[in-house]
Amino acid sequence: MEIINNLLDFIVHLDHHLFELVWEYGVWIYVLLFLIVFMETGLLVMAFLPGDVLLFTAGTFCAGVQNDIGQTAELNLFFTLLLLVIAAILGDALNYYLGKTIGLKILNWKISDKQIINPKYILKTNQFYENHGPKTIIIARFLPIIRTFAPFVAGIAEMPYAKFVRYNVSGAFIWVLSLVFLGYFFGNLSIVKNNFKMVILGIILLSLVPMCIEIIRNNRKKKQPR
Repeated sequence: MEIINNLLDFIVHLDHHLFELVWEYGVWIYVLLFLIVFMETGLLVMAFLPGDVLLFTAGTFCAGVQNDIGQTAELNLFFTLLLLVIAAILGDALNYYLGKTIGLKILNWKISDKQIINPKYILKTNQFYENHGPKTIIIARFLPIIRTFAPFVAGIAEMPYAKFVRYNVSGAFIWVLSLVFLGYFFGNLSIVKNNFKMVILGIILLSLVPMCIEIIRNNRKKKQPR
């Protein structure tokens, strides 16, 4: 429970934590940002990491963030975009490879007779593929948890790699650039800075809306008489 509380605190107060990390670790912060995006997109067990929120906050720091005592923390915009796009592409590529090579075995991993990977996430991702086809790789970039499972399911389904790469690369560019630039242009507005916690929660809730709509639509379809 303490781990969950610490994670929630890190996400909700990401601006403060990132400020401290930039000051404490300097250029090593780029390595940390790269690893978080890479792990969230590349490893199923890291699906809980804050991808959308991190990109928005990183964009805010690319414009420069000043604390109450006048210290400024700033990230290089070009370097941040380049690293995070590469991290997103490599993460999905790894996930696809794991799905294609050992996907079914991973799904059956158990601890105390309980599956490590919740089958409902795979089911939801499959439903997205049925409704949206290969472009799910792009759409899923903006959906927490689903974005981690989409390339994995693509690997299990043996989607042709040439097709997967196209959607992987384009999806990574759209996801990273859109959220980083949103943070870059709007993150330092007074209304955003003074309500950063609410903005972060808003990003999380908005990212969950498409998933909720899809679940409701599927439930309605199941209730309809055949």
